[in-house]
Amino acid sequence: MNELSDSENRIDILSMYPEELEDYLKGMGYPSFRAKQVFSWLHEKYVGSVDEMTSLPKEMRQQLKDDMCYVEEEMRQTSREDGTVKFLFKMHDGQMIETVFMKYHHGNSICISSQCGCAMGCRFCASTIGGCIRNLTAGEMLGQIYSAMRLTGERISNVVVMGTGEPLQNYDNLIRFIRLLTHEKGYNLSVRNITVSTCGIVPMIDRLSEEKLPITLALSLHAPTDSLRRTIMPVANKYSIDETLGACERYFDKTGRRLTVEYSLMHGINDSVNDADTLGRLLRGRGIHVNLIPVNPVNETDFKPGTPEDVHLFKNTLEKYKINVTIRRGLGADIDAACGQLRRRRTRDN
Repeated sequence: MNELSDSENRIDILSMYPEELEDYLKGMGYPSFRAKQVFSWLHEKYVGSVDEMTSLPKEMRQQLKDDMCYVEEEMRQTSREDGTVKFLFKMHDGQMIETVFMKYHHGNSICISSQCGCAMGCRFCASTIGGCIRNLTAGEMLGQIYSAMRLTGERISNVVVMGTGEPLQNYDNLIRFIRLLTHEKGYNLSVRNITVSTCGIVPMIDRLSEEKLPITLALSLHAPTDSLRRTIMPVANKYSIDETLGACERYFDKTGRRLTVEYSLMHGINDSVNDADTLGRLLRGRGIHVNLIPVNPVNETDFKPGTPEDVHLFKNTLEKYKINVTIRRGLGADIDAACGQLRRRRTRDN
């Protein structure tokens, strides 16, 4: 992947802060109030095209048409069981990304992608097959949310950056995305309603803690020991579990936000009672919430989930160590819900 792709060099008004938008439009000869109108159309009304910005002069709309990176629906799958919707969006350069819209009792959540593909190489994940093609811009991340709301007619109250890609490898665009999504003159989502997942890039976790953004940090751990983690997650060859948890503790010290640990249960790999005991001893007393995820089978891998009884035994073992544990609700089980599956299937079909 190039450090700076053509997409990141491309002008995209959806990625601009209000003051940047004002400067940009002033350079085109337009007064300041036009920037406020455009920002409102984009982030309060989340329109899908410049043509919908009806308060702007027609000539101005024509000038802005090439300055907005659209995210267009390519296809979708809707679960008959729970209404979960998985979107496949096409970007201006033809690349595809996945987004999952989920309904919970506490509100609607969306899981968005931060990169097209992924370079982290986790063996159980479909997203990483084929590597990382490029980073997404802040506008392309926002576009997934705004497009999903337009297409479903539903408002989003929780955002999870846990789809395809490693968010902390796309750091600058991630921070810009968060600040735009939470901007008081835009969508104005609470920062506390955003979760960012990482496989554990220690220097970037420390950098994130300096932003003092009270987002929830979710660590993809997936193993209780370094030796086991190295067999399924290449990042473990660079950063030990102790180093990674140390960075997460520093994140808590700076932000006051407790860590969530994501743990994908893979039958015969990391889901034994002994694994649960080892994980319990590792995490006890740290105030960490553990989210257990029965792994989604991927055609290209041999990883399979255990039985419901296995999952609950693992949960019960962790709870003996006074650890707060939940089992992720299995949304979208009848569609290609796992990260990367729909995109890969579409690519193969074409």
